[in-house]
Amino acid sequence: MNFLFWASTIIVAYAFIGYAILMWLLAWLSPKQLIRGPIRPSVSIVMAVHNGGDALLAKLENLSTLDYPKESLELVVVSDGSTDNTAELLSLATGVNSILCPRVGKAEALNRALAASSNEIVVFTDVRQRIEPGAIAELVSNFADESVGCVSGELMFSSDAEGKASGISAYWRLEKLIRRCESASGSVIGATGALYATRRSLIPRLPMGTLLDDVFVPLHVIRQGKRVIFEPKARVWDELSQYAGSEFRRKVRTLAGNIQLLELAPWAICNKAVRFRYASHKLTRLFAPWFLITMFFSAWALAGSKFYLMLAILQSLLYGIAVAPTLLPKLRRWSLATAGQAFCLMNVAAVVAVFGYMKHRRDPVRMWVGSAIKPAAMDIREISQAASRSAER
Repeated sequence: MNFLFWASTIIVAYAFIGYAILMWLLAWLSPKQLIRGPIRPSVSIVMAVHNGGDALLAKLENLSTLDYPKESLELVVVSDGSTDNTAELLSLATGVNSILCPRVGKAEALNRALAASSNEIVVFTDVRQRIEPGAIAELVSNFADESVGCVSGELMFSSDAEGKASGISAYWRLEKLIRRCESASGSVIGATGALYATRRSLIPRLPMGTLLDDVFVPLHVIRQGKRVIFEPKARVWDELSQYAGSEFRRKVRTLAGNIQLLELAPWAICNKAVRFRYASHKLTRLFAPWFLITMFFSAWALAGSKFYLMLAILQSLLYGIAVAPTLLPKLRRWSLATAGQAFCLMNVAAVVAVFGYMKHRRDPVRMWVGSAIKPAAMDIREISQAASRSAER
């Protein structure tokens, strides 16, 4: 039982703290040189949209303000089985190569966009987020270095909202620190799906139903001997949802995508250029909930010792703090409580992701169902109910 407790504790600590420290040390002790230059290669911006609605209008306007030579830009938008006014909006848009197709999922829609585009550098983006005018130029400046194959932008939140979502923001800040350090010391394992650029020659065909193109593509780039870089000056903005349920479902889908990658890219476990960072950054977090459970119950099983009793009580208090904002709404402004709640929800999402992906493994597109933001904030109880429904569908 002692072994179970300490083994679980070490793995959890490494997953959420140790790996970040290790990457920081590598970035400090062994930084990799990067050459940037004011190059302006031809760029294809590709985007898959399902029921884009008003967000599509805002996105097209946003793209029209990019500070990049217009003659060097190409925009390809695929409507993935949209049933709203997306097709009509695309037909009225100028300078857009629009493609209408039945519902095939984001991955296949992107494949069709890639087939219809032709430029040297491909920029992937999503419909919801707003790209800063100079972001594309900042991305492509890194391709002056021939060793660079993919460049990720930085996702920013326009409101670090009080309440449940602020804990998610804290988690995201830690994630970006890890990405900065991974980039400085070699390659980032994954990109920001809202904005990343890749050399066309390195982009693989996305398997039907791929949930995380922004990890699948970078892994292939690294496999081909090129670096994946994080560029914090290439910023894209999103709203930090006030609604924990919306963020929870996004996290479930992301973690399910990491499970799917074990099937789509099994070579990542064996490839020496990828395996250490991939296992440390992605896989340890998938297994973390089970080790947290083991930590908790093994500590109580050893509670005959005052030391382990103290550790068991400490864990119980921490989980209690995480649940507290649900029972006492005033505590939602307490950063420790919201951070704890976000941490717990992230690990609950990892558990739900396993069952959700097993349920929808043959039709991964269904993992996108129900991702719309709800009109009211969800508490822990509501999220648990939503999680159960997600696993049952």
